Amino acid sequence: MKAETKQFDFLINSNWSATAFLYLCMLALVGTCLSSCTKTEEKQEESKAFMLSDTMMSRITIDTVKTETVKNELTLVGKVVPDENQVIKVFPLVGGNVEDVNVELGDNVKKGQKLATIRSGEVADFERQLIQAQSDLLIAQKNLSSTEDLYESKLVPERDAITARQMVDKAKAEVNRVKEIFSIYGLGKSTNYVVKSPINGFIISKNVNRGMQLRSDNSESLFTVGQIADVWVMANVNESDIPRIKLGMAANVQTISFPDELFKGKVDKIYNVLDPESKAMQIRIQLQNVGFKLKPEMHATVHLNFDEDGQMNAIPSQSIIFDRSKNWVMVFHSRSKIETRPVEVYRTLANRAYIKSGLKDGERVISKNQLLVYDALND
Repeated sequence: MKAETKQFDFLINSNWSATAFLYLCMLALVGTCLSSCTKTEEKQEESKAFMLSDTMMSRITIDTVKTETVKNELTLVGKVVPDENQVIKVFPLVGGNVEDVNVELGDNVKKGQKLATIRSGEVADFERQLIQAQSDLLIAQKNLSSTEDLYESKLVPERDAITARQMVDKAKAEVNRVKEIFSIYGLGKSTNYVVKSPINGFIISKNVNRGMQLRSDNSESLFTVGQIADVWVMANVNESDIPRIKLGMAANVQTISFPDELFKGKVDKIYNVLDPESKAMQIRIQLQNVGFKLKPEMHATVHLNFDEDGQMNAIPSQSIIFDRSKNWVMVFHSRSKIETRPVEVYRTLANRAYIKSGLKDGERVISKNQLLVYDALND
């Protein structure tokens, strides 16, 4: 009986051990499956977290790292002025009372356009002179005709005929002189003198108002008309920077009014004298004024670039992100693989940054809205 009981206990214990072992195996298998599923889900979530959407791809700009000659930049302060070769001052050719002013400061005018009207006694006197000169010419011509008839009849000497011809020539010259005055002054039959624009351009300065009395010896211009399709930027150069300035240097000009727009020109004049007060030398940059955006007397910041010895990897300066006391760039491999990489910057200019280490030629970096990508990857 005891033997049978022992055998029965053994069978019970054996069955329980096998069941427990099987149960433990099943638990291990379930745990492995759960762990695998969890890791797969994490990988999928991670993959989704680093995948740029189509909207984000359309908002970023990707630039390629290029090896370039290192450039340096000189920043100068200047102002916009009109091209002096295309600026004309309009002076009053007669004295009198200003009856009307037809333009204001800054107006765009055409050649021959009326600027002002002056009622002048001098114009009436010119009219009198013309009438007198024409009358004298008519009398001289009649005298010449009768003198030539008498000369042919041998009633007067040849000297009288020659004198009569000279009087006609003198009268013609006087008529031509007065007519030339009418042409220069733009006079008509009226006693009013009309001031007209000599060229197409803008009214840069205006020194006359309606009702003003003008003297015939007035030395001040009434208007200044200038063409500003091309303008100059006059910039000051410190003594220490004079050796860097070369004729024909490319120049990028920025203004307060258009801070995000670069106006490109070149140095076309170096004034090889120093201002006695500022101790600075002036240079002139010529610019095409598309859309007349640049106005005379605008403040301008001039950037002059010049080459240095050596080459380095270069990227757009806006690609650089400064964070945690380091410079970073977002290196683009694919939409799901974007690397945040530290770089050592050698020099940063207005548009280009030269990288001493951290990038290779041909790699691609995000240069627009890269901060959004940086925050998404490094939060």
